[in-house]
Amino acid sequence: MKKRVFDTIVVGGGASGITAAIFAARRGCEVLILEQKEKLCKKIYATGNGKCNFTNKNWQASYFRGSNSPLAEPVLRSFSLDDTLHFFKEIGIYPKERNGYYYPNSEQAASVAESLAREAERLGVQCLTGVKVTGVYKEESGLFLAETESGTFFGKSMVLATGGKASPVHGSDGSGYPFAKSFGHTVIPPLPAIVQLKAEGKFFKTLSGVRTDGKVTLHIEKECYTEEGELLFAAYGLSGIPVMQVSRYASVALSRGKEVYAELDLFPVLSEELLAEEIKRRFRVMKENSAEEALAGLCNHKLNYVVLQLCGLEPTKKAGVYGKKESLALARQIKHFTVKITGTNGFEQAQACTGGVPLTELTESMESKRVPGLYITGELADIDGTCGGYNLQWAWSSGAAAGRKIGGIYASHTTAKNRD
Repeated sequence: MKKRVFDTIVVGGGASGITAAIFAARRGCEVLILEQKEKLCKKIYATGNGKCNFTNKNWQASYFRGSNSPLAEPVLRSFSLDDTLHFFKEIGIYPKERNGYYYPNSEQAASVAESLAREAERLGVQCLTGVKVTGVYKEESGLFLAETESGTFFGKSMVLATGGKASPVHGSDGSGYPFAKSFGHTVIPPLPAIVQLKAEGKFFKTLSGVRTDGKVTLHIEKECYTEEGELLFAAYGLSGIPVMQVSRYASVALSRGKEVYAELDLFPVLSEELLAEEIKRRFRVMKENSAEEALAGLCNHKLNYVVLQLCGLEPTKKAGVYGKKESLALARQIKHFTVKITGTNGFEQAQACTGGVPLTELTESMESKRVPGLYITGELADIDGTCGGYNLQWAWSSGAAAGRKIGGIYASHTTAKNRD
């Protein structure tokens, strides 16, 4: 019996995989997606707290990190913000912009995932879900093989779009790394990124659940990384978007045995000098109240309590016994609340991960420089973005780059249903 050979086999039906499939199919390719989860784009359903922040108006190369991150720029420019918005409008997603973040107007991540799946179906992409790929190979004939428990599938090309290791419950279990290695690629070990940080300090149990606007500066030897926004204290340490934005640097540094400290500014609206004056004024005006009561309304009451203790001051003592010296110490503690970072939460809590196949081993169309016809997209490549839709933008851009290249090479003689 003659075996069926697809123009391309896409291993992984997530954001980058389905995008690659769509753009290849739009140019007339016969495409097969093999997805181990029970439905396509499962991770998309959980993005943006179920609202799917799918890209961002504010684009800078610095929002994308990796061992060779400048190499991501031509890929991102080849399928830009405008291209992304146009594409999603084409498939039925009307964008809503909020502070530079783009969401579907429905504010439902499901609508993004389902629109992508419908477009793939419209183009005749064959999708097999609940199918785990156990091995990938390239024959001497040039054909690619994907072995599964349901049989072996053949393709003229192959896209590895399995994701990284972040959020394994949605399918990113790291299975693509050994596949990439089997084709001779380097794999930089993955680490959690966009993740919470564990910190040293018994007071974190007291502060658990406290939210406050502030600034975090991550100190790693002579380097520092700063973000602002809402900080969240947890029993294990620190969370909140600013913390998660700088977390990838902590992950990498800790893996290399470096010491990492997080310095928090818990009152960014005033300088240290002005804050000290405000505290001194409160102690003077409310001298008969406790020190803790005098600080009420300045920071969260749990923070006030912990800061007083860290400065060696008794929260229940009358405020009047404290003066300029104590006010300066408190202002310094609030403006430079410094803790040692001891680790990160695991891949289960991470929104993305560092590491993967270096871009130096891939072309601008995401094709392997080592194995012609093999493409590596999305999080399996060594690029991770910050919060704000940047990881999904990388998925769309890298997937489109691969799909367009495949379509240009392997497109069948049949008329394409929709040219991009």
